[in-house]
Amino acid sequence: MLTRKQHELLMFIHERLKESGVPPSFDEMKEALDLRSKSGIHRLITALEERGFIRRLPHRARALEIVRLPDSMAQGLAASRRNFSPNVIEGSLGKVRPLPQGMTGAPEGVAVPVMGRIAAGVPISAIQDHTHNITVPPDLLGAGEHFALEVKGDSMIEAGILDGDTVLVRRAATAGSGDIVVALVDGEEATLKRLRRKGDSIALEAANPAYETRIFGPDRVDVQGILVGLFRRY
Repeated sequence: MLTRKQHELLMFIHERLKESGVPPSFDEMKEALDLRSKSGIHRLITALEERGFIRRLPHRARALEIVRLPDSMAQGLAASRRNFSPNVIEGSLGKVRPLPQGMTGAPEGVAVPVMGRIAAGVPISAIQDHTHNITVPPDLLGAGEHFALEVKGDSMIEAGILDGDTVLVRRAATAGSGDIVVALVDGEEATLKRLRRKGDSIALEAANPAYETRIFGPDRVDVQGILVGLFRRY
């Protein structure tokens, strides 16, 4: 039998995985359960793991898997799924047919150009030229122009962005504080970071404590786009 806090945390992780496919960060869990420190979250996760409700995946930060739910909730979910037909997005980029130019619509999806790699770690040289296309479900795209980048590095792992992922970006020259952006530093270094505005300065913030936040004058950072989606191959 679970305690109230254990049950709340399990449900919070379950709902987040159902919504986005990415487990919440420890900070998000702490805020959701109104706890003062992350040590309480560590204890709750350990208890849930010992009771067989969740599994921590090795060698990956912020990687949690729901193994089972409390019997009462599992029965309710089973009943609600009897008439449910899942809408699945396949993760195999190798099945995408390249299109010759730009972005064009198709009944099954929209072709989005992949513009090389972006650093989620130490910044790399500026974004490369168009390498190939991926097909994206139309409902993932809003207004505006979009492009994709392959992620290199682990500086954004606590935001659920892993080395080897492909990120979907809406092209934009401005972003709000807190947005995850593709930023060009000094016109030559490209990086994927969370943008924070600190007075007249701009901070590019990693989602990994192993990396320092870098602070620049506003004339040194050009926003190239805002993160709107992510694709992962298993």
